[in-house]
Amino acid sequence: MPEPSALRSAAPVPEAGAGAAARRWHTFSTSATREADPAAISPRRIFTQLFAVVLVLLLLVGGASALVARSLAEREAVSDAADLADVLAEAVVQPAMTKALADGDPAAVHAFDALIHERMLARNVVRVKLWTDRGRILYADEPKLVGEIFALSEEQLEVLRNPQTHAEISRLTESENAFEHADRLVEVYRPVWFPDKTTALFEIYVSYNPVGDRTATLWRSFAALTMASLVLLAILPIPFLWHLLGRLRRGERLRADLSERALDASARERRRIAATLHDGPVQELAATSFAIAGGAAAAQARGDVAAARDLGDAATVVRRSIRSLRTLLVDIYPPSLEHSGLEAALTDLAQGVRGEGVAVRVHLDPGVEDRLGAKDARLVFRVTQECLRNAGQHAGPATVQVRLAAAGPQAVLDIVDDGVGFDIAAVLADPAPGHFGLRVLSDLAGEAGARLEVASELGAGTHWRLTVTPTKESS
Repeated sequence: MPEPSALRSAAPVPEAGAGAAARRWHTFSTSATREADPAAISPRRIFTQLFAVVLVLLLLVGGASALVARSLAEREAVSDAADLADVLAEAVVQPAMTKALADGDPAAVHAFDALIHERMLARNVVRVKLWTDRGRILYADEPKLVGEIFALSEEQLEVLRNPQTHAEISRLTESENAFEHADRLVEVYRPVWFPDKTTALFEIYVSYNPVGDRTATLWRSFAALTMASLVLLAILPIPFLWHLLGRLRRGERLRADLSERALDASARERRRIAATLHDGPVQELAATSFAIAGGAAAAQARGDVAAARDLGDAATVVRRSIRSLRTLLVDIYPPSLEHSGLEAALTDLAQGVRGEGVAVRVHLDPGVEDRLGAKDARLVFRVTQECLRNAGQHAGPATVQVRLAAAGPQAVLDIVDDGVGFDIAAVLADPAPGHFGLRVLSDLAGEAGARLEVASELGAGTHWRLTVTPTKESS
């Protein structure tokens, strides 16, 4: 069984023709299965990818810069709020803390409230509270909070135990924040003392709005420089890339030229070998066949039946060898493909198929051969050659239909036999070593960028399909 290493499954596709059952097609090769040639890379695609990478990097750097800038801005806002709270505590709150205020005297509370509104609430301070060390609010600029008791947080208790100033960004999720109307504020608290050394907790909330302005300033200060560096880094390699792509294109042209010369040299060598065989051994064997046939006739005339029979058998063997050599000549170099056209070459192939009970029929739709160039015609010939060879070896008694038809801008080669078929899935799962038929077919189609498919089942024959898109080079 042929080697299946290039098989790839596809979705079931119904075959054409009356009564044909749906089969699962297996794709051997398409233009997309060929390995990418680095020398054939498009400059436009290279630069498009480069600019896309730069754009993605700019977006990533911009986003990261925004996050870093916001973090720095929040850190500065927290530090500034802590400094502001220290200044206000020392200069405004501490001097105004009296015993009357601690006792809740209305006049003292009113005076303290007026001081707070005059000296604090005009400086981005949106809330002021004064707590006892037991969690009761002695004063708040929101009157509804005065007298309320809330459990102090661990951070607040730590500030009271170890005098310090604590500042952070608050999400305003505590119950004491019921009257705040913002998403977040900068919260600062620190201890203050009444004249009798009683400790209280001074707390302010500072507006978060300046953080946004500071974030924008910081982001502009270093993100612009970073992005400019990235753009410059992307621009600098462009001359080098352009030069490299130029060298790659020149290398590709040279490689294509060498490949074309190699193909021409191969064709010349095949033609030389075919001519040598035709003009030498084939002619000599033909002459020998005529001589033996003449000797057999002479022996028969003399009445030497045994000698006539032996010479006749020898002549048959020689004629069989001549047919084998002529078939080999068609395999090596089909002169009809170059001189008589594709249809004559395919007919020669059909006549040379070796297989017991295998009959081959060839049909080309009118005009389809004209749309194929030399390279496409050689591809159709080689694929047909390999498929017919496989059919002769594996199909058993069968009729093989070879048809080349036009399908829009493409040409489609169908090679269908009604032989024994084979289980493609089984071949895929357990490929038999030493058989290269499928590999040859895959390489032939893959190198030409054509699509090659097969559908086969045990007892249901085999259907090969080659789809060729004629190219300018081959036209």
